[in-house]
Amino acid sequence: MPACPLLLLVVSASQAEKSVCRLRADPENPQLSMDGDIMLGGIFSFHSRWKDRQETYMHKPLPLQCTSLNFRGFQFAQAMLFALEEINNSTELLPGISLGYKIYDACGSIARGVRVALALANGNEDVSAPSEAPCARPAQVQAIMGESSSSPSMAIATVIGPFHMPLVSHFATCAYLSDKTKYPSFLRTIPSDYYQSRALAQLVKHFGWTWVGAIRTNDDYGNDGMATFTETAQQLGICLEYSVAFFRTDPPDKIQKIIDIIKASTSKVIITFLSHMDMDVLIHELSNHNLTGYQWVGTEGWIFDSQTASMDRHHILDGAIGLFIPQAHVSGMRDFILDVKPLNSSSNELFTEFWETLFSCKFKQSNSSARNQRECTGHEDVNKVQNSFTDMSLMPIFNNVYKGVYAVAHALHNILSCNKTSNNKVQLDPFTILQHIRNIKFQTKEGDKVYFNENGDPAAKYEIINWQPTKNGIVDFVTVGLHDTSLPADKQLTLQNKPFIWAQNSQQVPLSVCSEKCSPGTRKVLQKGKPVCCYDCLSCAEGEISNITDSITCVRCHPEFWSNEKRDACVKKEAEFLSYEEIMGALLTAASLFGTCMTAVVAFIFFRYRQTPVVRANNSELSFLLLFSLTLCFLCSLTFIGQPSEWSCMLRHTAFGITFVLCISCVLGKTIVVLMAFRATLPGIIICILWLTISPPFPFKDLKTFKDKIILECALGSAVGFWAVLGYIGLLSMLCFILAFLARKLPDNFNEAKFITFSMLIFCAVWITFIPAYVSSPGKFSVAVEIFAILASSFGLLICIFIPKCYIILLKPERNTKKNMMVRGAPKSS
Repeated sequence: MPACPLLLLVVSASQAEKSVCRLRADPENPQLSMDGDIMLGGIFSFHSRWKDRQETYMHKPLPLQCTSLNFRGFQFAQAMLFALEEINNSTELLPGISLGYKIYDACGSIARGVRVALALANGNEDVSAPSEAPCARPAQVQAIMGESSSSPSMAIATVIGPFHMPLVSHFATCAYLSDKTKYPSFLRTIPSDYYQSRALAQLVKHFGWTWVGAIRTNDDYGNDGMATFTETAQQLGICLEYSVAFFRTDPPDKIQKIIDIIKASTSKVIITFLSHMDMDVLIHELSNHNLTGYQWVGTEGWIFDSQTASMDRHHILDGAIGLFIPQAHVSGMRDFILDVKPLNSSSNELFTEFWETLFSCKFKQSNSSARNQRECTGHEDVNKVQNSFTDMSLMPIFNNVYKGVYAVAHALHNILSCNKTSNNKVQLDPFTILQHIRNIKFQTKEGDKVYFNENGDPAAKYEIINWQPTKNGIVDFVTVGLHDTSLPADKQLTLQNKPFIWAQNSQQVPLSVCSEKCSPGTRKVLQKGKPVCCYDCLSCAEGEISNITDSITCVRCHPEFWSNEKRDACVKKEAEFLSYEEIMGALLTAASLFGTCMTAVVAFIFFRYRQTPVVRANNSELSFLLLFSLTLCFLCSLTFIGQPSEWSCMLRHTAFGITFVLCISCVLGKTIVVLMAFRATLPGIIICILWLTISPPFPFKDLKTFKDKIILECALGSAVGFWAVLGYIGLLSMLCFILAFLARKLPDNFNEAKFITFSMLIFCAVWITFIPAYVSSPGKFSVAVEIFAILASSFGLLICIFIPKCYIILLKPERNTKKNMMVRGAPKSS
């Protein structure tokens, strides 16, 4: 595998020497190593920081000086060694073949991670090579376990990917690493952040937090994870008030700016995509400002880390919730990890630093700058100390290291089984190993199923963790739910029936919104220049409702319905029509019946005294016909009262038209000749018949005149028919009025011209006034106006024409004689 050029090797050749590949840079020696038939590499961060130096490039840069011992790196390395020891002692997996290892410290540095990865691939020693293939030889290791962080893993995977060397990470969760075109040899035993970010957004949405802040590590893990969270959050209606990034090596003023942003914010929930090392830095600053009262939501990077919990002396993170890998138990691993004495075989500065930090002591020969510490004996008991190294809260991650080593071992076992060879020094091809690891499927002794999908990722399942402080001040990591991406979307998130502890030890879910929820009856209106989560609640307009919380629109009610006072429901409009029950309807009904009775009394009087000169002198036949038509006029007004129906609508207007035409025709007949009464009535009847035939009146619901009422009325059908009837009545009335007016001064005593003139004057005045009043009156009042016009004109005719005669008949019988009727110049009888 031609990997030497990547390490800046130089080939020096002479006629007397063979070609030799020499490493130009300083060699990189592993911190932990053991020989074996097949070698595996390991890259873990035994330190979390390094001293930053400004290089002048005037001389060769010094090696990276790592600082801040990180016990987690040792735990991960011990988990790898535990798996290797189990495999080497197994009689079923790789029998007769021993697995060795070379483990390097990456110090959390991307550059150093790449450097040690190349050292694992190529080795450090000079290599003699035949001239036909200079600097070509098999890889030093067959697979690499690590790194813990995403950014170093991406850099390492980019470098070793073209050579198909498997890189199996236990804690690098960045979603970018699922891209097999860029990282073809990368696999992991921890789910991708693509799933964690979406699960975190769903968790935030579940608790109703729509206005949140966000803090992330300024690397690929934090930036990519937060980008996916932000995208999903926007889809779920969640807004970020701020989103800031920092790295643990940033200057203090940059971290101070983040503190200032948190103080100035209004959101009470903070989403974090931070590694535990960055979270420790942030917690230190938050403690200095006593910044409490915020609900923290975290990722697997720190949410289950007891070291972070132990640093939170001001209980800033109490009540925090987040996602973590499901709990796991591997028998014997805890005891193996805590058995640190075999590490002493390395006999290097790393072990000395580790031992001194673990037991807070100092060896005599140590170069440590620590003062006032007791002397280390080398026989200290790890079971008597309590710190992050002895804490086993990250056992699920240790289990991921364990599963990764076993995945490589099973792949090697399958390859060797297929080759059916017992040659322990068999030359293995990394590409073949990679293909076998991708397709591996097995079950650990604890029952965990291990396999990888097409992107080199395992199935995504998370436990929901809640930080619940105990009475002795120690945080209890309580599992309160589960998120399983293999389930349908609506069933992925499940919460257990356990009590939650929230920020400041509250048992009430904290509220974090930019604007309060809009209650039913209102709609959301965005505030100008602000995110969609910031809005005002405006009441729905009349006739519109919203019956859900946080509605963005109001829905208009059906035309027959209207909004209630709260604007959260449509109620059926009140139907309004001129009814007999209401006062106005009752009064008009009484007037109509009174007019009918009055007409009947007059008719009875005329019939009783039909042989008297007053009755006989003015064409008694027309008088009775006129009384009959007046009776119909009074009664037809009753058809206008009550709820309109199809028959009542057709009856009321045609009855009105025909009866009034007949009535005016009779009056006209009294003025001219009897025959005119029937001839003048015929056109009115014809107009009504045509009206009913072509476009008759019909019941109609007026939904526009009043917003909150339905007016039940009779539509005219054909407006031409209505106005034609009304116009014809008006024509007859005017003709009758003119003729009566011309004959009003005739000398005979029995002439009715004066009374007919006066009655027609009243009739015309009523109906001329009726037109504007009818057009301008809304709803049932237009019906009342029409009834009033009918009654008024009917009473006008009845009183003006017949009451004077009844007066003579009943009260002045001495004037009811033929002689009195024939005397010229005598007082008029009518």
